[in-house]
Amino acid sequence: MNLDPGGFGDRLRALAQQRLAAFERIAEPLGERRAAAVALALVADAEQRPCFVLTRRAVRMNSHAGQWALPGGRVDPGESAEQAALRELEEEVGLAAPRENVLGVLDDYPTRSGYVITPVVVWGGDDARLERNPGEVAEIHRVPLAALLRPEVPRLRSIPESDRPVISIPLSMADVHAPTAAIVYQLREVVIRGEPTRVSHFDQPVFAWR
Repeated sequence: MNLDPGGFGDRLRALAQQRLAAFERIAEPLGERRAAAVALALVADAEQRPCFVLTRRAVRMNSHAGQWALPGGRVDPGESAEQAALRELEEEVGLAAPRENVLGVLDDYPTRSGYVITPVVVWGGDDARLERNPGEVAEIHRVPLAALLRPEVPRLRSIPESDRPVISIPLSMADVHAPTAAIVYQLREVVIRGEPTRVSHFDQPVFAWR
């Protein structure tokens, strides 16, 4: 059953937390890769619609400059993925959330560029004020969860460089590609639809491999 994305409040928080608690996430071994975490921050927009926070990385970033992303970054030594996601959420978009606002964790997503990303779902609240860090973030968007339920989501295509389908999410501002697209699609499946859909088999476009 789809979670009604039409209203933001306690019901949404409780059902999201319930569905994430019932979800048996898959943790990927790091091996030679580095640990990273991203925050899927659930916030309201001016119309009190449930949204998630999406950013566009600053053009002068050393890696993945200008790409669409979730707030996040490397997990520092001694940090948990949850701590890293909350830290990055505050550093990048100015949203300070306490540990009790972590609703749950989705599957790890291994990237072509040598990271294992842990997606952490965070309750941002209905009065979340967002302020971008200009050194890291060029744009901040509140994307309605309802946009993820459109029939064209997700888009899958084949590329000659991979035998895995490449996923993207068409949004009003741009097509968003994996890893962000894969993670956001799993947010839709687990939190909105209540389905334990896996996404690590979805690939990234070649420009995101570096």
